[in-house]
Amino acid sequence: MEDEPPSRKTEEGGSSKRSQRPQDRQGKLPRRRKEVKRSLRKPDCPEHLSGGSAHWLPEQPGSEASVSVEDTAESCPKRWDRCRRGHFLHGPYPATHFGPKACVLPNPTSVMHIQDPASQRLTWSKPPLNVLVIRKIRDETLLEPFKELCRFLVEEKHLMVYVEKKVVDDGSLMMDDSFSAIRNQLCTFREGYDDISDCIDLIICLGGDGTLLYASSLFQGSVPPVMAFHLGSLGFLTPFKFESFKTEVDKVFEGNAAIILRSRLKVKVVKGMFQRNEQLFSAEENGVVPHNHINSEAGKITLQLQVLNEVVVDRGPSSYLSNVDLYLDGRLITSVQGDGVIVSTPTGSTAYAAAAGASMIHPNVPAIMVTPICPHSLSFRPIVVPAGVELMITLSPDARNTAWVSFDGRKRQEIQHGDSIKITTSCFPVPSICCHDLVYDWFDSLAQCLHWNVRKKQTRLTDASDSSETEN
Repeated sequence: MEDEPPSRKTEEGGSSKRSQRPQDRQGKLPRRRKEVKRSLRKPDCPEHLSGGSAHWLPEQPGSEASVSVEDTAESCPKRWDRCRRGHFLHGPYPATHFGPKACVLPNPTSVMHIQDPASQRLTWSKPPLNVLVIRKIRDETLLEPFKELCRFLVEEKHLMVYVEKKVVDDGSLMMDDSFSAIRNQLCTFREGYDDISDCIDLIICLGGDGTLLYASSLFQGSVPPVMAFHLGSLGFLTPFKFESFKTEVDKVFEGNAAIILRSRLKVKVVKGMFQRNEQLFSAEENGVVPHNHINSEAGKITLQLQVLNEVVVDRGPSSYLSNVDLYLDGRLITSVQGDGVIVSTPTGSTAYAAAAGASMIHPNVPAIMVTPICPHSLSFRPIVVPAGVELMITLSPDARNTAWVSFDGRKRQEIQHGDSIKITTSCFPVPSICCHDLVYDWFDSLAQCLHWNVRKKQTRLTDASDSSETEN
């Protein structure tokens, strides 16, 4: 059974502290750079029990700790199974509040619990105060854009800017005396040590698509709006040009900007969940894993992540084919024999999945993609399943070797017999701010980055007569 996550601080309590910072800074500049020192805590993750109409709200201060959905599922598997069967065709309704102050403009009309894309507009309940700037490291060409952006945010917009400590400690930045006054006012944090998830109002990325993936990994709960500038190699997820960054940032602060809600996958790695015996892996007629064959005491969640692109299960360094079983809502669907399998979001459909032969899906489509990697079967084609299902991947009983799993290309680890990987759609999407709108931006990125449907055009016939008539 999982530990109950602590309750989130109320917005009023958090905003009162933040509101004092700009006032203090206007009087005099801090003498030295501030460093974030917060204890790590597990973010709240409210779950949705029925396709978007009902959801778990964050706990109020002073209230008793409530039982999480996973705890309820483990203690009452039969009741949870009946509840799940009624809503699995609809994915969990994404949380429409991003960070302390940003949210989607309210829209009373909806179709099948799916938000109208045209109504996905950003608004601010309070003016943003704290901005996180993520810069691509080991790229000297981004040094000047980074300094220009920080000067603009600190001196002109009077905002509190958070930057990763290793970015501020860059040697080229430390030797720039003209930037020292701005550098001393930056708040720094360290990944894995400091928790900034409850104080950031807006994220600005400078670099390529990897910067947005990194920003997603920093926020395992609600994600603030992300504004990504194209200063990297590919730029599929970065629609803004830096040449007009002041105008673009001002527009975002005014609100009413179009956003894409990029869904994420909630992934759990459970070690030793199943008892390895012949009864467990025997072929059932309906393919359902019996509850009495699940060892609840042995099952231990060793890793839980929010993934933006994909979960990749492969054969690792072994020369044998990978052999893993794929379950959907506890029902055995198929066994994957090949180099591995990719479980991706619509955002990740244009990454590794597209290279493996999958179709490209717009980020607004609520779905999960399952794509085999070099399957040893000509008829194994990529499939798309509803966003609300729970996928589970385990090693087949007759697998000759173990498997390896990675999450957005990070935290790679080995999967042994008896381990399982549970994947479903997260209720915390990444709100990516659009440059124009969510339709134009996506198709423009297809054309610019992937050269989608680019070919030489046919020349039109200069002669008006038909070729068949000419022959006659």
